Amino acid sequence: MAIITLNYEYLERLCRTDRETILAAIPMIGSDIERLEEDHADVEFFPDRTDLYSVEGVARAMRGFLGIETGLPDYPVGESGITFSIDPGLVGIRPCLGSAVIRGLSFDEASIESLMALQEALHWAIGRGRSKVAIGVHDLSTVTPPFRYIASPRDRRFVPLDETREMTMEEMLTDHPKGRMFAGLVADFDRFPLIVDAEDAVLSFPPIINGELTRITEETTDILLDVTGTDERAVEKTVSIICTALAEAGGRIESVTIDGVCCPSLAPVERTIDADACARLLGIPVTRDSIIPLLEKMRFGAEPLKGSSVRVTVPCYRADIMHDWDIFEDVAIAWGFNHFSGDLPPTFTIGKADPAMELARIVSEVAIGLGYTEVMPFTLTNERVSYEYMQRPVSDRALRVLHPISLENTMLRTDLLPALLEILSANKHRELPQRIFAVGDVNDHTLTYQKVAGAATHPGADFSEVYATIDALLRECARETSIAPSEDPAFLPGRQGAICIGSEVVGSFGELHPDVILAFDLEHPVIGFELDLRSFL
Repeated sequence: MAIITLNYEYLERLCRTDRETILAAIPMIGSDIERLEEDHADVEFFPDRTDLYSVEGVARAMRGFLGIETGLPDYPVGESGITFSIDPGLVGIRPCLGSAVIRGLSFDEASIESLMALQEALHWAIGRGRSKVAIGVHDLSTVTPPFRYIASPRDRRFVPLDETREMTMEEMLTDHPKGRMFAGLVADFDRFPLIVDAEDAVLSFPPIINGELTRITEETTDILLDVTGTDERAVEKTVSIICTALAEAGGRIESVTIDGVCCPSLAPVERTIDADACARLLGIPVTRDSIIPLLEKMRFGAEPLKGSSVRVTVPCYRADIMHDWDIFEDVAIAWGFNHFSGDLPPTFTIGKADPAMELARIVSEVAIGLGYTEVMPFTLTNERVSYEYMQRPVSDRALRVLHPISLENTMLRTDLLPALLEILSANKHRELPQRIFAVGDVNDHTLTYQKVAGAATHPGADFSEVYATIDALLRECARETSIAPSEDPAFLPGRQGAICIGSEVVGSFGELHPDVILAFDLEHPVIGFELDLRSFL
């Protein structure tokens, strides 16, 4: 799930209505309002609706849902006259490129934040942590076309974003925070991807970092968009989502010619659906004619055909529409979830909580009472995070993905603590202290069972704190346990312990080793614990 920050003033300006009306309607499109602040709301959207990952995208959807502006949006594409060339040497490294020019923008703090948030959300949702897609946005006034996407020597120097000194691309992988985070995507290549202009000035080192030269500011009016990756369709969809979001902000979209091919194409896609099939699936009395305003409310184009058929025009930014049922889902949203009737099931059964779930509930309540916030990390992970960063030997019991779609998702998790450290790393800009925990499934080859893990970071985090935490947690689990010395390489020697039931080790805790802390790019002491819950059932 992606949580998007919606600035009230910017949202009202784009929606052309007041925030109360918007906030009342947002849950009705299948989203969840996480929190309401004085100047913004944080809203959680499903991973399939990547077009809603910006204030501009939400405003477009809300205008349709509220009846302010319905039907298919129109996004004309002019010609910029700008060209891009792709170095054949990028084959096997990062060969796909999409681009566009967006002119006439008027940035302020809220719109810049929205653009940056959209960029990072798409890196996660479509880009799979930048491995599949990486995005760069550049102030066009600072560079000179035409542009080249090249395979560069690793010792090429330029000033990366948020730095004041030149660094080699190889140095960035070890000395720059973004470089350390994404080094695994390019470190094994002899040459690195690089985007340069006609004067050989560097725009971007994808998928790692943009150059400081092309930073977006409130004075920027024209931008160059570059999207690089390993999957052509994902690159095209990402370009469409960003271009249309910036068009909603008032920008004019212009094409870029990439090795003779014009980009982007924002043409909609046509599908033919059956209104009767939609009515049967949803259980609502829609007809060929009555379904059309519902589709237009969801920003589709629609026109009746013969019988119960309807021609639906799907906008280019809707990457989630792959089947007629995806369109039927939008019909249900437009109909209104609150208009569906509820019926009791025809059969009656008596159930009870699974003992493992009951234990997980108790453990969660105790952890929350100790001041920890529950998180839900991904089930898929990779060997680098699980073992290399944790300084632990690679397990031969890990269940690996046969054909992983990215380097970030190569195995099922065997532990929860590495995933918690990833979450702390992604939120290190948030205020301290941070204390998080997770209860969830892990895998030992084909066996699935549950663990609980917790991690905390702040300047005073130490062994005494984590010992007190694990002592309280074990007391509530109502099993006799003991603490023994531990030699887990993830923890600092002399400041760790093993949790035992009889002679069986069922968990570990302590202060994380400094090398582990640095591997996850954290800046303060970190304490953690992990406990196998099978022995407590």
